[in-house]
Amino acid sequence: MIALLSGKLALKAPDHLIIDVRGVGYRVQVPFSTYFDLPGEGAEVTLHIHTHVKEDAIHLYGFRTPLEKQFFQLLLTVSGIGPKLARDILSNVQAEELAGALMNGDQNRLSAIPGIGKKSAERLILELREKVRKLGLEPAQAQTAPSVPAAAGIVDDVISALVNLGYKEAVVAKVMGELDIPAETPMETVLKLALKRLMR
Repeated sequence: MIALLSGKLALKAPDHLIIDVRGVGYRVQVPFSTYFDLPGEGAEVTLHIHTHVKEDAIHLYGFRTPLEKQFFQLLLTVSGIGPKLARDILSNVQAEELAGALMNGDQNRLSAIPGIGKKSAERLILELREKVRKLGLEPAQAQTAPSVPAAAGIVDDVISALVNLGYKEAVVAKVMGELDIPAETPMETVLKLALKRLMR
């Protein structure tokens, strides 16, 4: 199993990367938390990898920190949570914020994540609260995004990325209409601000 990859960042997209390791390109799916934390294409990166093996495919999931990977693997232990949903959960909340929601039994916070309903939130709390408590983390508080308006060139890419995460297109389009960001703002920044606005 692949547990760690170090190489050149050949492609950086919101939901996956291509890491060039000595001429071999590895496609690695990542949550937004990792995507936002990575440098630009061409830089050397190291990712902590979870290898998910299915009958017909092998998928690599990459994380910037061991803690993110640990939370991803904890999420996979919950009935009904597969790797895509686990990645999407970590795209919506930082690991420390997720820890806080689980330890405090915050069903409302968890059920605000696309793909997580009330029953799934209850199951997450029931199955993970004690496991997370044993990690001894200090829970982070949710951060609120400043109010800002949207750069035209990247709106479609940001909407597409957020719709792929499970948000309704009409809701995302409304949020993007409320953002006012200079045209030179990187996509990562716009995506992060839109996601924070959606999580209010």
